[in-house]
Amino acid sequence: MGTMSKWDALNKAQEENLDLLCVAPNAQPPVCKMVDYGRYRFEQQKKAKEAKKKQAVTELKPLRLSPVIDTNDFNTKLKQATGWVNEGKKVKVDMRFRGRMMTRQEVGIKIMNEFIEKMSEIAVVDKQPKLEGNIMSCTLTPKKK
Repeated sequence: MGTMSKWDALNKAQEENLDLLCVAPNAQPPVCKMVDYGRYRFEQQKKAKEAKKKQAVTELKPLRLSPVIDTNDFNTKLKQATGWVNEGKKVKVDMRFRGRMMTRQEVGIKIMNEFIEKMSEIAVVDKQPKLEGNIMSCTLTPKKK
């Protein structure tokens, strides 16, 4: 419609039962368009909802190991982690050292490395095993297909 004063634009919009929406308020002169504001808001909400649906949310599943874990328990945890990784979820593996176990950290590191090695076919180590306080943790991410 070209350049016009604010009041002319408002009057023109009111004649057509529309609202004046400022698209670029910082431009010189400001750019506005005439729209049905209710419909415009509805369209914006619809677009936001569609964008939210398409957004991929990766879930982080916790798994706790122990330095004195038995073979069957280890295999159970491995099976559980494998299922989660196959579903496309990240797995955070924690190992808590309690009391005298802190003096035997090499045992815990060995178990953690064995777990990572067995998961290496389907998962990648996102965060290497690191001891923070008395908890050693690492994160496993599914491999890209």
